[in-house]
Amino acid sequence: MIVRTETPADHEAVRNVHALAFGGPGEAALVDALRAAGKGRVSLVAEVDGEIVGHCLFSPMTVEGDAVVLGLAPVGVLPAWQSRGAGSALIRKGLETCHADAVVVLGHPSYYPRFGFVPASRFGLMSEYDVPDDHFMALELRPGALHDMRGVARYASEFGDL
Repeated sequence: MIVRTETPADHEAVRNVHALAFGGPGEAALVDALRAAGKGRVSLVAEVDGEIVGHCLFSPMTVEGDAVVLGLAPVGVLPAWQSRGAGSALIRKGLETCHADAVVVLGHPSYYPRFGFVPASRFGLMSEYDVPDDHFMALELRPGALHDMRGVARYASEFGDL
């Protein structure tokens, strides 16, 4: 498996990955909208024998209107490739290459802690969405990056259309 930066030639395959992974066009449309708005900071694909089997995207978020962190969303893997390491490889490579001080994710509390994510509330961050506390998580890539950041973390406006 190769994890690499997404290219324009991958766009249709990325749409397919998200449509199949999430059972509909919502996340695929979100990726297209973020890409069109220039908000995809890191966009990676997992490729096996020339086939795109997974994709992840990091985009900017704001905390109380000014502080910027990156949000990890969406992460999608073709159903046949789920639980085979593609998602983990994408996330690890993304965290290595995103050049951010901190990353937040809204996801399953038994999956994301393996990458170092902890409930964002430990840093005083809350999600703009009404979700259980343990589903909204943060990871400091630079120690102390979230020390003075408090408040509501907001995704790019394109997420509102999902």
